[in-house]
Amino acid sequence: EVQLVESGGGLVQPGGSLRLSCVASGFNFRLTAMSWVRQAPGKGLEWVSSIGSDGRSTLYADSMKGRSSISRDNAKNTVYLQMNSLKTEDTAVYFCAKSGRKGAEAASRGQGTQVTVSS
Repeated sequence: EVQLVESGGGLVQPGGSLRLSCVASGFNFRLTAMSWVRQAPGKGLEWVSSIGSDGRSTLYADSMKGRSSISRDNAKNTVYLQMNSLKTEDTAVYFCAKSGRKGAEAASRGQGTQVTVSS
């Protein structure tokens, strides 16, 4: 059974930083590209970033480019999303997804972690 458990969300002021983590189990993590997607209040899922199975290739949505960094530790079955210079519009529930960029919005994902950016 695929399990994805996100953590690291919270309340942060504009301009602040957060590091999200997602621990995966139930599949061969080291052979699987992973992504982060988010859902803001009242909106649909939005792709944020993806990383290849070996961590060498990364992709970012324009909204997060230059402010975020995706990484992974295959020894720990964990994928991370470091987010900096957070804006109020980054407020959303963030999910990790068992997929590369293609199909990320429809892929298996965890329960999510809430990120709230507010002063």
